[in-house]
Amino acid sequence: MSDLIRNIFRLIIFILVQAFVLNKIPHLHRFIVPYLYYLFILWLPFSTPRFALLAIGFVTGLALDYFTMTPGLHTAACVLIAYVRPFIINVLTPKEFTEFNYREPSPRGMGWAPYTVYVLILTLLHHTYLVFLEWLDFGTFLSFLIKVISTTAISMLLILTVELLFPRRLKYRTNTV
Repeated sequence: MSDLIRNIFRLIIFILVQAFVLNKIPHLHRFIVPYLYYLFILWLPFSTPRFALLAIGFVTGLALDYFTMTPGLHTAACVLIAYVRPFIINVLTPKEFTEFNYREPSPRGMGWAPYTVYVLILTLLHHTYLVFLEWLDFGTFLSFLIKVISTTAISMLLILTVELLFPRRLKYRTNTV
C-alpha cells in the first residue's frame, strides 16, 4: 500500500474514531476529554514538507470541526502542532543521520523515551491551545490548568495504548547520507 493511501486511510479512521466513539463516550468528569485524532499528524513521515504539514493539519482539524460543530477550534490546534512538529523532531533526533534512518516517528524507531517526550510536548501544546480557546468563553484559571493536565493525561494514555496494541512496521529511509 502506498504511503498516500495508507495516510488517507489513517486520517479517515482517526476522524471517525474521534467523532463517533470518543466524542460519544459519556464524560468521566467535566475536565476529562479524550482526544486521539491529532495522532495522525504526529505519525506523518519525517520527510513531509512544512507546507504539506500545515495543509494536512488544517484538513485534519477542519474534518473534526465539521463533526463536532466547533468552527475552527480543532483546526487552529492542529495547525499549531503541525507548525511546531519539525522543531521538536529536530531537537529529539540524533544529529548524525547514520544513527537515525527511519521514515516516521514510532517508539521502536526513535526509542520509547524520545518518542514519549515528542508525543507529550505536542499533546500538551495541542491541549493547552485547544482548552485555552474554549476557556476564553468561561472558567477560572484553575479549571483551565486542571482540564489541560487531565485531558493531556488521558490522551497520553490513549496514545501509548494505541502504540502498544497496534505497532507499526518500521520503514527505513533509503537515501541516508
